[in-house]
Amino acid sequence: MAIGFGVIGCGMIAGFHARAIAELRGARLIGGYDAVPAAADRFAQTYNCRAYRELDQLLADPAIQIVTICTPSGAHMEPAVRAAEAGKHVIVEKPLEITLARCDRIIQACQKAGVQLATIFPSRFHAPAQLLKKAIDQGRFGRLTLGDAYVKWFRTQQYYDSGAWRGTWKWDGGGALMNQGIHSVDLLTWFMGPVKEIVAVTDTLAHERIEVEDVAVAALRFANGALGTIEASTAVYPGFLKRIEIHGSEGTAVLEEEDLKVWQFAKSSRRDEQIRQEMAHRTKTGGGAADPAAIGHHGHLALFKQFLQALKTGDKPLVDGHEGRRSVEIILAIYKAAETGRAVQLPLKSDPALKARRAAQKAG
Repeated sequence: MAIGFGVIGCGMIAGFHARAIAELRGARLIGGYDAVPAAADRFAQTYNCRAYRELDQLLADPAIQIVTICTPSGAHMEPAVRAAEAGKHVIVEKPLEITLARCDRIIQACQKAGVQLATIFPSRFHAPAQLLKKAIDQGRFGRLTLGDAYVKWFRTQQYYDSGAWRGTWKWDGGGALMNQGIHSVDLLTWFMGPVKEIVAVTDTLAHERIEVEDVAVAALRFANGALGTIEASTAVYPGFLKRIEIHGSEGTAVLEEEDLKVWQFAKSSRRDEQIRQEMAHRTKTGGGAADPAAIGHHGHLALFKQFLQALKTGDKPLVDGHEGRRSVEIILAIYKAAETGRAVQLPLKSDPALKARRAAQKAG
């Protein structure tokens, strides 16, 4: 019998979930709920499923075993916690939430209910990323020395104006980092390991009527001693594919979206040339660099597939709640470093109380 999925929040990203579920063997989409009934109706008509008028109706449906959360970033916690309390397994779109306290509330609710939790980071499931991680674990890079993430994207003013939640601290939780760059923050730290210290600067340079940054630059020191950088922007015309560079004393790899641009080691293996050929020219979309809808759903499909496998075996999902929380913590530390002008140590002892965010929330 197919396992049933329910989707909470029926905006743009919910369509990627629906298409992935449609291709997922042993699964089917039961229905979706949105606080705006018309959005749920459109979703149901498009994907041939049920539109729920109340969240409780979706959560009470015994045909649904897994719930995916596609609400705005700062509204992930409430439906995720309610889904866990209803006994549903939970998959949450990135970011897991926008504060550490809200991330922890989701994690704790799922643990208490005995249900599985995953965060959507599809880039981990791309074949070149999997190969890169394996090579790191095998020690092929020698000592890791430098790890860099570049997300030089472009978003129009109309993008931010299209939804009242976009570009706000309360609902978006941040800008180019929290909304767009977080995928690369996750990949970088998956490859390089935990971050120990951060210095940063951020600014809003090209957009109006937003509270959050559209340019951010951070310098990192990882726990293993390596250094690194993160650059994220939605103000770089015309927008470029995201890029990850991993360097070590014995090797370098450069990943541009799904294309492996560099794969070079002091001690080469027989498969290296084959890998270079097979992992080039794999990017089939714009990667979201200029159009948030210009992505594929194959990463979601792979993540959902691994989640179902984890349910069968009892293993934890590759990107569980704690993994999802890690990127949020790093981004919050970058915001804190940028505001204070001081180096910030990780792990954070509490959620940073940003002046800009406090002022915006108070005004709201």
